[in-house]
Amino acid sequence: MLSPRRFGFLGQAAELLEGAGWNNSAMPKLWLYNLHYFDDLRAEACEGRASWHRELIKAWIAENPPGTGNGWEPYPMSLRIVNWIAWALAGNELDVAARDSLALQARTLSRLLEYHLLGNHLLANAKALVFAGCYFSGREAEGWLRMGLDLLEREWREQVLGDGGHFELSPMYHAILLEDVLDLVQLAKIYPQALAAESVGWPELAQRMLTWLNKMSHPDGEIAFFNDAAFGIARTGAQLAAYARSLNIPVIADVAVGRVAESGYIRLASGPWLAIFDAAEVGPSYLPGHAHADTLCLEVSFAGQRLIVNSGTSTYADGAIRNEERSTAAHATVEVDAESSSEVWASFRVGRRAHTFDKSVSACGDKAWASHDGYRWLPGRPVHRREVAVSTTSLVVRDDVTGEGSHAVIGRFPLHPSVSRVEPDGQGWRIELPDRPALRVSMQGAPECFVSEGYYSPTFGQRILRPVLAWRYTGRIPMRVETRFEL
Repeated sequence: MLSPRRFGFLGQAAELLEGAGWNNSAMPKLWLYNLHYFDDLRAEACEGRASWHRELIKAWIAENPPGTGNGWEPYPMSLRIVNWIAWALAGNELDVAARDSLALQARTLSRLLEYHLLGNHLLANAKALVFAGCYFSGREAEGWLRMGLDLLEREWREQVLGDGGHFELSPMYHAILLEDVLDLVQLAKIYPQALAAESVGWPELAQRMLTWLNKMSHPDGEIAFFNDAAFGIARTGAQLAAYARSLNIPVIADVAVGRVAESGYIRLASGPWLAIFDAAEVGPSYLPGHAHADTLCLEVSFAGQRLIVNSGTSTYADGAIRNEERSTAAHATVEVDAESSSEVWASFRVGRRAHTFDKSVSACGDKAWASHDGYRWLPGRPVHRREVAVSTTSLVVRDDVTGEGSHAVIGRFPLHPSVSRVEPDGQGWRIELPDRPALRVSMQGAPECFVSEGYYSPTFGQRILRPVLAWRYTGRIPMRVETRFEL
């Protein structure tokens, strides 16, 4: 919130026009959704903007008639209900008009639960009903509370995997949902009579989710980019850990490497190398909307600095950029016959999809391998198998494509924009990162190696050019290429 009527979301700043500005068709829908969330009521230094917030709540009520526009859709309504109540519980006063509106929003939401979308949307609906059920009193409020608690119990059992990961397999959405769990733990401290029994397992759930988030983060403390992910949407791991500690939830600092867990991601570390290897499914079979065609991709940090990174996410708008960012070609993995390993289409759709198999990790946790069948529909039924190994001196990636017939195969290693130099060095390259030792990259078994350009989108609305190291093989399979990053 930049001023009483000016907002910056997703890399774009704009004025909130009087009246119809809440549904301004000239603005992206996701930007308008953010406008209706009222997240600034809980942002850093929000106390200094309390007068702006009070006037904005009044404006929302006056300019958004019940049941009309983006603000009355279930997801933004869910987030706004929580934020208004949290703002009130922090010591701000909701006047009669605001309380009446809040009750109407909760009543409306209870009839519009997003069973058609499920996943993180339904959890957001449930959380809002629990907040409203605690904040208000009476038979109707008790019904909202019971409905929300029943949904949470069922959906957490379904959506949070055994290793603590959220089943949509997006570290960004995982962090958002982890904050939801922590909010509910805090709410139980404010309303112990209403939530004492139901909240018993919530701290342990938060602890498992924190551990998974740590596993899926780089040494810089930010998330890895698997599936839909970007910085600046969810709170960071450090912020969420601090929140957990404030609620007396122990935070496990050490993250075990190796081990194929339920989510399918494998963390390997040795010396200066950290690799996070995606041996996961694309997501729940009935809910792959935030999935990318990134099977068997990896992200790598070297000496604490990101080195190999996937595309990130700059937009949800249907179109060429969204298609590109979800494609196999935008990730550190292998593409066959210019096709994506899973058929991503529209903004949130996946058709034919890759499945992983033969996943394993070495006993000492420095090597992992997996295969996928995402190209089984092509002539000759190609299968991609990848092995990733780290040591104190190197990162080695071996890619095998087996099957029959002739195929065009490309392996890509998109580099972080902080790579300051990429120059030819014999049959490979020398790459330099700021204040780090230079690395040499070689690719054995590839008839052609080259450097191209790609885009990196660390935040919504941002696309940064970066170098991509790549190899190309055209001919009969089976084939193998070994890529080595060495000190």
